[in-house]
Amino acid sequence: MLARMNAPLIDDAGWYAPAHRMPSPNCDDRPPGAGVELIVIHNISLPPGVFTGNAVIALFTNRLDWDAHPYFQGIRGLQVSAHFFIRRDGTLIQFVPCGLRAWHAGASSWRGRERCNDFSVGIELEGSDEASFTDAQYARLQTLIDALKQRYPIQDVAGHSDIAPGRKTDPGPLFDWTRLHVPAA
Repeated sequence: MLARMNAPLIDDAGWYAPAHRMPSPNCDDRPPGAGVELIVIHNISLPPGVFTGNAVIALFTNRLDWDAHPYFQGIRGLQVSAHFFIRRDGTLIQFVPCGLRAWHAGASSWRGRERCNDFSVGIELEGSDEASFTDAQYARLQTLIDALKQRYPIQDVAGHSDIAPGRKTDPGPLFDWTRLHVPAA
């Protein structure tokens, strides 16, 4: 019993024990020598502004029915993922272990380093730029960030808009950075 209590929250591969696992094929190996140094916060809802259903999960696992909604036609064939997805009720899903590179950031740069996917963990919050996030999401996000910082040499926490300015806007103007206990990026 004691050994189980002392088990790490994040195992050697990078799976976080409290998260529901839904493995995504949209990932690959990090470059040699690249580790986790940055957390990138995103928002996502599919279709935009819809916070119910499983379209985000289907997208990240390559099972989205492209004909289920007109919006999906514009993203047909997109292969993306994040390491984590936090639903409105705080439910946490992990798609990619932190030891692998999830495809969440796209063309990006942080503190002079290109290709942020190489050295970051991506966390998607179910939401949009036009909606406030929930207390449950902030609580889950803080707990996850704390666990990631215990396991990896995290240097910064940034928004997608910070690493891809002019191209991305998430987590959006309604994301309340003061609710997180992290150093300012």
